[in-house]
Amino acid sequence: MTALDLNFRVATLEDAPQLQELVQAAFRAEDSRSDWTGDMGLASQFHISVKEIESFMNGPESAFLMATDNNGIVVGTIGVSKRGANGARLSMLAVDQRHHRGGLGRQVLGYAEYYIHQTWGATKLGLNALSTRQTLIAWYMRRGYQKTGETSPFPRERFPDLELPDGMCFVEFEKDLDTVAVAA
Repeated sequence: MTALDLNFRVATLEDAPQLQELVQAAFRAEDSRSDWTGDMGLASQFHISVKEIESFMNGPESAFLMATDNNGIVVGTIGVSKRGANGARLSMLAVDQRHHRGGLGRQVLGYAEYYIHQTWGATKLGLNALSTRQTLIAWYMRRGYQKTGETSPFPRERFPDLELPDGMCFVEFEKDLDTVAVAA
């Protein structure tokens, strides 16, 4: 698959329904790579509302960045939020499943790092990944993210009907943007 020429911008409230569809579809997508998607029962029940997307967008120092192709079709998105004087956090990286394995996720992540560094001057960037998604964890580590040694709890109460693995949690990661060349 050839790399797409992407156009990036900050999403507006009018974009929220498209982003909700993209995030939900990306988190529910099946993938043949073991440990990439993780538990399909869990993935199939993932839900995020347009109101949740809008609420994040309305935060004082948070936004969704979106990537569109040359036809204006949304193909990727990521949530960014400022944390303290020098920090920022990424969330909900989502790529249109028709473009998986084509480097699009890497481009969206790279742009988010650039945006955060240029917009907020952040030098520390955090994110998390579900502990059962070992291939995704390795992917983030190849992008320069390091495990902090901390975890955060998984909201089991949102999935009362699923039998989830014991010890499932979110693994916390951090990246130092000062030691990395951040480019668009």
